[in-house]
Amino acid sequence: MSLKGKTAVVTGGGRGIGRAVCLELATQGADVVLCYAGSEATARQTAAACEAMGVRALTVRCDVSSPQQVARLMETALQEFGRIDILVNNAGITRDGLLMSMKEEDFDQVIAANLKGTFLCMKAVSRQMVKQRYGRIVNLSSVVGLRGNAGQVNYAASKAGVVGMTKSAAKELAGRGVTVNAVAPGFIDTDMTAAMPEKARTATLASIPMGKMGAAADVAKAVAFFAGDSAAYITGQVLCVDGGMAM
Repeated sequence: MSLKGKTAVVTGGGRGIGRAVCLELATQGADVVLCYAGSEATARQTAAACEAMGVRALTVRCDVSSPQQVARLMETALQEFGRIDILVNNAGITRDGLLMSMKEEDFDQVIAANLKGTFLCMKAVSRQMVKQRYGRIVNLSSVVGLRGNAGQVNYAASKAGVVGMTKSAAKELAGRGVTVNAVAPGFIDTDMTAAMPEKARTATLASIPMGKMGAAADVAKAVAFFAGDSAAYITGQVLCVDGGMAM
């Protein structure tokens, strides 16, 4: 229980990778504040699964692209738990389309949720973590942000931006006991990838040296590593969890 006594805020924690992160952190003893924007029922199911491990779990509806809602999320976490030790910026969306036909609103929405949302959440917790002289921020990027992907100009831009923000924030906060790192998942078995056309799934699998999709739990374990004491002297780094896809 290496995270016992710690409080983690996980955005987009209701399902997929976010759910796996919540469960992994709870397994290691952390109390969890689960932020969600979609299904309340799904978020509560994830919270209940965390509580079954003997930790406290709280669900908060939040649009991470809204400064007001992000502020309320962090205020709620502090009121309930007194401190925020870990922030996992997982919330994100896709609005895929080719460059020539992509709607401007689809570009703006992805940037707002994936990039601005990460910025707002980091900004909202940074002062508290600096005050505590302790904090672990883990941002979810993507191999798409490192190597690009046809039909995902908006998503790739947002996830590449997350890498840049991670490295910049790491330099700003390192001297105050706060680490900032990123995890870049590859082709992970989630609801999002399950909806892909079979032809696209087959082509993507062919580009993975290990020849298989990853599991959400694989990503969650990487996040938990950065959140724990084993990574206390690691900051500004990007860890690909992708079966060799980004090599």
